[in-house]
Amino acid sequence: MSTAIDRPGSGHPPIREQISRLPDSKIRTISLKGAGRPDLIPLWFGESDEPTPDFIKRAAAAALAADHTFYAPNSGVPELRAEIVAYMNRTYGLRVALDRITVTTSGMHGIMLVMQALIDPGDTVAVVGPVWPNCRETVRVLGGAPTDVTLRERDGRWHLDSQELFDACGPRTRAIFINSPGNPTGWMMSAAQQAEILDFCRRRGIWIVTDDVYARLVYDRDPAPSFIALAEPDDAVIAVNSFSKSWSMTGWRLGWLTAPADLVTDFAKLNEYNLAGPTTFVQHAGAVALRDGDAYIGDLVERLRRRRDLVSQRLSAFPRVRFAPPEAAFYAFFAVAGEPDSVAFAERILAETGVGLAPGAAFGPAGEGYLRLCFASSERSLSAAMDRLEPYLS
Repeated sequence: MSTAIDRPGSGHPPIREQISRLPDSKIRTISLKGAGRPDLIPLWFGESDEPTPDFIKRAAAAALAADHTFYAPNSGVPELRAEIVAYMNRTYGLRVALDRITVTTSGMHGIMLVMQALIDPGDTVAVVGPVWPNCRETVRVLGGAPTDVTLRERDGRWHLDSQELFDACGPRTRAIFINSPGNPTGWMMSAAQQAEILDFCRRRGIWIVTDDVYARLVYDRDPAPSFIALAEPDDAVIAVNSFSKSWSMTGWRLGWLTAPADLVTDFAKLNEYNLAGPTTFVQHAGAVALRDGDAYIGDLVERLRRRRDLVSQRLSAFPRVRFAPPEAAFYAFFAVAGEPDSVAFAERILAETGVGLAPGAAFGPAGEGYLRLCFASSERSLSAAMDRLEPYLS
């Protein structure tokens, strides 16, 4: 049974302890300190500075004009679900069935739905990190506990020890959560290691929850390896995806789940009890994004490649910086010798330079001592930011 806590001086009954004890977002806390600063270069949030492409905005306007403003089916409008199937099949060379797809209001919402479906109080989830903090905290919201499994930086790359992951799975482990390509590291799991983990989870009866949000933002292939491409349709694998990153739609809040077909009714019910369904006209715009957006994604990756190379070259020249260039996504995750407190260091950098960076501590215990820089901004902004940072990193 969950417990609750009283706040001194409150005039109402207490809320659940798990909610009261949720930490504030360290990224948003620091960003508030820079709000309104005229010389600010904000590189802390995980989004491109590019607006959503015009062909998607026109599709949203057309959907509004066509009065797509009413409730939609809990699993998503048929047009969008069909386009998701077509997208998955051509991107991964698969034959994904329509009854495996649930539309969500963002990747974050998708993660929450999955945890609501899987986690009972006292269950554990093995979470590979450093990782976006929301992934771990959704487990706590449901009364479960994340078990951290740490990526290791070695030979200029990030690595996951499969045996360490397996050893972290105890009798109450319900799922393994893996974000690959990863935020904040840019690490990308190989298909061979995915097959090894899939075999382990089949034997142990453990779910794999794979966050594929950055699957198209890869610099040496397209797409990134995915568990969905290896798994059988009824395997215990649920893939979370989002329109936010690859289609520059962070504020639109739209995503989807790919799961075994027998879960679609359960996810539809969870959608009903959480929000009834994602915004209808946004779903119609999402269908157009999937249908017509491959060229945009290709151009975006080339722009990101140039920005990655710019930031990587500058960071690698600083003697105090330890940095593994990202294989995918749009983050530089780096450590600075002599700066073990990432929150204090990020706050000092913000105050003295106007450059907004995310503290590594926001991404779990394994992230402490690092800073995350989102390089999905213009090359001009990135160059200016690196010039300002140079005295602090040299």
